[in-house]
Amino acid sequence: KKKMSAEEIAQAFVQHYYTTFDSEERPSLASLYTESSVMTFEGQQFQGATNILGKITSFGQIAHNITTVDVQPSVTESAMLVYVGGHVSIDGDSPIQFSQVFQLVATGPGEFVLNNDIFRLVYT
Repeated sequence: KKKMSAEEIAQAFVQHYYTTFDSEERPSLASLYTESSVMTFEGQQFQGATNILGKITSFGQIAHNITTVDVQPSVTESAMLVYVGGHVSIDGDSPIQFSQVFQLVATGPGEFVLNNDIFRLVYT
């Protein structure tokens, strides 16, 4: 079986993450975070899967529209940085631009956790 490229992994991750985030399955994203994971949401920092889940499940209906995905290798072969840009609509309101950066770390073949997650709305 051919090894997936970083781009393929990033695209698959992004599709899974935002499809899940925008559905009733959002709480299942907890499995992507560990106790050492850190999320910064609009300047507020949350550490650990429980605290991060508390934040991401506090929102109502969310719809993401992804326009850009960039990926770079990180400090080890098992880690990569993923930048995502697009628009997000909250409870059916007008879409707002957002950017989000993830550091994915492999825990096994085809299995990744989010070590870092930074989210910002972009007001233009």
